Amino acid sequence: MKIIINNSSMVPIYEQIMEQIKAQIISGELKENDILPSVRTMAKELKISALTAKKAYDNLEAEGMTVTVHGKGTYVAASNTQLMEEERRKEVETDLEAAIQKGRRCGMKEEEIRSLFELIMEDEYLC
Repeated sequence: MKIIINNSSMVPIYEQIMEQIKAQIISGELKENDILPSVRTMAKELKISALTAKKAYDNLEAEGMTVTVHGKGTYVAASNTQLMEEERRKEVETDLEAAIQKGRRCGMKEEEIRSLFELIMEDEYLC
């Protein structure tokens, strides 16, 4: 499992870890019952506090993405397709909202932004 930490990012490290693990689960790179590195291993490899790694794992478990078995480790939870679809949708919505906000900051009107989205969608169908 490959996790890359961006220390210059404003996103907390535990959230960066969570997002990357979630992305690997959603993409199918990590599958049901795959074991994740231990908290200590993760902390050592990433050169971060074990508490930060544990916080990431605890939050993933709270979201239903992983299951921790005391003394055995943390595993990818049974795939909940509805949860995974919701995660994908949320990620795309976030990206689209950022694009809309950027357009507004650049002085674009709603019509111009909508036109760009339509153009992009048309181009995708042509490929």
